[in-house]
This record gives sequence, structure tokens and C-alpha cells, in this order.
Amino acid sequence: MKLGKSKNKSKAAKLIIDNKTYNLPIYNSTEGESVIDISKLHSQANIFTYDPGFTSTASCESKITFIDGEKGILRYRGYDIEDLANKSDFIEVVNLLIYGDLPNKKQLKKYKNLISRHTLLHEQIINFFQGFRRDAHPMAMMVGVMGALSSFYQDSLDINDAHQRQEATRRIVAKSATIGAMSYKYSIGQSFVSPKNSLSFSENFLHMCFSNSAENYKISPLLAKAMDTIFILHADHEQNASTSTVRLAGSSGANPFACIAAGVSSLWGPAHGGANQAALEMLEEIGSSKNIHKFIKKAKNKNDPFKLMGFGHRVYKNYDPRAKILKSICQKVLKHVGIKNDPILKLAMDLESIALKDKYFIEKKLYPNVDFYSGIILRAIGFPPEMFTVIFAIARTAGWTAQWTEMTEDPIQKIGRPRQLYTGKKSLIYGKNRSKKNTR
Repeated sequence: MKLGKSKNKSKAAKLIIDNKTYNLPIYNSTEGESVIDISKLHSQANIFTYDPGFTSTASCESKITFIDGEKGILRYRGYDIEDLANKSDFIEVVNLLIYGDLPNKKQLKKYKNLISRHTLLHEQIINFFQGFRRDAHPMAMMVGVMGALSSFYQDSLDINDAHQRQEATRRIVAKSATIGAMSYKYSIGQSFVSPKNSLSFSENFLHMCFSNSAENYKISPLLAKAMDTIFILHADHEQNASTSTVRLAGSSGANPFACIAAGVSSLWGPAHGGANQAALEMLEEIGSSKNIHKFIKKAKNKNDPFKLMGFGHRVYKNYDPRAKILKSICQKVLKHVGIKNDPILKLAMDLESIALKDKYFIEKKLYPNVDFYSGIILRAIGFPPEMFTVIFAIARTAGWTAQWTEMTEDPIQKIGRPRQLYTGKKSLIYGKNRSKKNTR
């Protein structure tokens, strides 16, 4: 195995099995935990490691995103997420994630033009939408249409061609917003709205979602900024389930559109991208501010299946840095739209206030997370919960394409092939030992 330039082999771990010692290299990260290289363990000791969910396994080497869950740190290519949210815009962040550095003004202008020229979808793609049931979930449409792009843009499928890889990433990011908006329009029974390339990425998305043939949608600068910030904060998050899915699919040599469609599918799960939708559905279950204390009591009860969605995070054991940013924006958005107009939004703010003062939540560091605030903001803008994960997917195309590009260009990249701990039956002879009980 050839070591990447960034790997710093400083020491070795000793593993003793049946009185035989195996030396395993330890590599230091630029920041964060070191890793033990077990890639040759099976060939040397004929044994695998066991790590359900791969929660203690580094599946790749990456220079894209750094997370410190204990300290509440999130950085893209070394830049703090708060700086990017306050000073950058989504397309600049896309450029940063994919190419590794912030572009200068001339480069950024060129890149924005390259993205905007891909916002239109092939006219025949409309036929795909006509094939969906009218009550189809927008994410179902997102998965299907994203994968179908490979049949329309066959000039950017060669993963060994650097130009085609770049063209594919630009198409995926640009067209994801159009697909997402079309999925929304189809779900509410309205005609599709063509993109306007004179608008920013976020303005254009709002335009495609909320304009119609009867009246123009006046884009609020405050809501457009909130939308852009949500896109930035969700652009990448290291090797999570959907990103790992994209990398695993890509390791087989699959085309980029298929890999991103696989990522969209993984993101759809309620334990991943569907968490912000689940947070809003929880608020609807609570129903009223007067019920908050009853449901908080239920959340504390280990024997009660009820969970307070939108609080705490698997990675962050401190305040989610993205939640801090969205909390400030959330207050501005609610003031802009009028919180009194929506009892669910008022309930959310009341729940946040009570939970932040509750000793149980303080001790367990169950702070409101990014899903809690993003769901509230998106509802205030006018999106139904079914669209929350779609918006998440649009944002994450930035990270997915960056991770896919990095993986494809990695000289030591191999096809993903996890192992297993087999606990099934041993060898059986066909025809013998048939079950006499019909339990099926």
C-alpha cells in the first residue's frame, strides 16, 4: 500500500493474537484522532475487525471536511463554517469543496456562469414526472430523475476523463435545484417554472418553487439569504451515511449521476436527512405549548418510545455549530413572516426556551440541532415537511460531488468490500434435516 503524501506514520500499535505480535502502523491526522492501519491484518493474521456501522473505522483519507464533535467545530477545507455562512454564498462554497481553495472574483464569476448554463433540464425529462403518481413523495421523484440524468448527458459519464468529471459535477449541482423545484411543483399540482439565470442559486430555487403563471413571486432578500445559508450549512458533513454511500457506489466505477442518486436514496432515511421533517412532525404531535412539559417528561422516560426530535446529535457533544448560526437566522425569519401566523412556529420557540433551561437536557448536552432550526425556517419560508429532505439533498450535492471527485482521483482507491461476522448455519446436505414445523 502506497501512503498518501498527507499520511504521517509516527508510531505503531501492537496487536497480540495467540502469542503472536502484529505491528500496525498509526497515522496522524492533520487534526483530530489518529488512525490504525489494519489493511494488511487479514493477510498477516487471517482475521478481520468487527465494527458495526463503521463508527470506529476511517474508510478513506480526505482533505475536504473536518469535524470536532466535542468542541463543536465544523470546517470546509480549513475554513470555519461560521465564516463561510456569514461571508460566502453557496456556489462559492461548492467551488471551495470541489477544488480545494476559495476562488478569486474572476474565477468565481466564471464558475457561477458555468453552473447557471446547466440549470435547464432536457424537455423530455418532463415525461419522467408525468409517470409519477400525483401523491408521490418529492424525494421519490428526486431519486428517480437524478439517476435518469445519465441517459441524457452521456457526454459526461467517463469518470477517467477530468473534463467530463468536472462537467458532471457542475450539471449535478445546477440541475439538482431544478429537479427539486419541479418535484415540489408536481406534488402540489402546479406547472413547472423555468429557471432564471440572472438570479443567484438560492433566489432561483425560490423563484422556481413559488412563482406561477398567475403572479410573480417577489423574492425576499432575507429569505434568500436564509435559504443560501441552509444550503451552505448542509453542503458537506464528512463521511456520513449518504456520503459513504456515494463513495461506495463510486468505488465500483459507476457513473456520477448514479452515485449521487444512491446518495439521495440514503439521505431519505428518517435517521439521516429526514430528521428535520421528523422534528416538525413531532411539533405537530405535541400540538400546543401547554403540552410541552408532558412530552418532555415522556422524552426522559426510558420506557417511553417518544423521542424529542431535533435535539442532540450523534457527532456533536457540544452545541452544533450549524445550529448556532441558524438560531440567529431563525429569529429574523420568524419576525419577517410573523410568528403569530403559525402556532407550530410559536410552539417550536417555546419548546426551545424550556428545553434549554431544563437540567436533564443541559447535563446530557441535548441542545437544539441543525434539524430543529432548519425545519422551522423552511416551514416559515413556505415549504411543507415533505420538501425538507429534498432541500437537504440539493445542498449536499456540493459535498457528494466533491467527495466523489476526491475518491475518483485517489490513486489507492479500491472497490468497497466490507466483511462480515458470519453467525449462520454450517454446511448442510440438501434433503436432510428438513424442518418438520411449518412456521412460515
